[in-house]
Amino acid sequence: MKYQLVAFLFLGIISIQAQKLKKGLPAKKPAISQMASTTINDGIFATILTNKGSIVLQLEYQKTPVTVANFVSLAEGKNTFVTDEKLKGKPFYNGLKFHRVLKNFMIQGGDPMGNGSGGPGYAFKDEFTDLKHNKGGILSMANSGPASNGSQFFITHKDTPWLDGVHTVFGHVTEGMDVVNKIEQNDQIITITISRKGTQAAKFNAVKVFSDYYANKAEEAKKQAIIDAENKAKQAALQAEKKRIYLEKYSTVIKEKAAYLAASKATAITTPSGLQYVVLQKGSGVKPVDGSTIYFKYAGYFEDGNVFDSNYEEVAKTFGLFDQTRKDQNGYLAFPFEAGKKTGMIQGFIEGMSLMNLGDKILMYMPSKLGYGERGNGPIPPNTNLFFELEITDKAPALQQ
Repeated sequence: MKYQLVAFLFLGIISIQAQKLKKGLPAKKPAISQMASTTINDGIFATILTNKGSIVLQLEYQKTPVTVANFVSLAEGKNTFVTDEKLKGKPFYNGLKFHRVLKNFMIQGGDPMGNGSGGPGYAFKDEFTDLKHNKGGILSMANSGPASNGSQFFITHKDTPWLDGVHTVFGHVTEGMDVVNKIEQNDQIITITISRKGTQAAKFNAVKVFSDYYANKAEEAKKQAIIDAENKAKQAALQAEKKRIYLEKYSTVIKEKAAYLAASKATAITTPSGLQYVVLQKGSGVKPVDGSTIYFKYAGYFEDGNVFDSNYEEVAKTFGLFDQTRKDQNGYLAFPFEAGKKTGMIQGFIEGMSLMNLGDKILMYMPSKLGYGERGNGPIPPNTNLFFELEITDKAPALQQ
């Protein structure tokens, strides 16, 4: 059973699965928002009565109609797509709890199972608009990935911009932010009451909007598949053009490297595993002590001479792959590793390192079975043979401030 969670995009990457939340917030921790009550204008509002008090939310029914229709129809017990007969025809949220509360981040509820794995028995699309997770009191959908929204929602304590484009924002707190800040794990949602103010809000038929969405879901999915295919083709064309321009500029460097790698392989020593290596530089002749920390620099190459990764700054610059952000984050310094450790890196890399003395530099030819094998990894396709230049030392690099 999948769990829905609020994703965290930090250090450049987001990834999420299931409905449980991971900790791992950015280093800066703004104070919890003490968001003041705003004037209530026309619109659709949800009042969540909890054991700590009431929270009033304005719902963005014009910008996120399907998400609001889902929430409203569940709250009013009128959602006909709920699969559990015990929950169908009843106010879905009444009596549920806030099953996940992360201090200075968010409160999450809406799961009939009470553990992050439950929902209404169906899933619906994301609705990403100009609404952002830009303050405390934002109401947003928990999910287990794209188009996997159900009944679980969360309310933020503060701005959480790394969630933009990952979770659908569909409302915000207008009253009761102090209650949001008081909610603790397992506090109860006693009732959710929906109110409509104004002509347009009164016309919003949540049951019809959600039913119409489901009636057209298959057709909409086909249209989206066409759009996705077109976007994929455009992206592929852009990548192909980038590659053409890159090769035009660096083809000589790449060809020279390919010739060098092939010539070196011809003189290499072969180990019983099939790893081949050439010593490029001899160091102290002293083996690192198992359990001690060593530091290594490397450059990884395909057989055609293209580099796929390196923490040698000069290699990155030579091949036009230098990244200033990586440099600023000390990504071109030697990486630490425990001498004698047999896990944590690919088999060929560990074997090559075990052959070296401190200060040595070698060139390794690594058959795919000693590298990333049939699965590949990132830019490395399955069943790909690789070359590595590898250098080790016991001297820690000086970190940039």
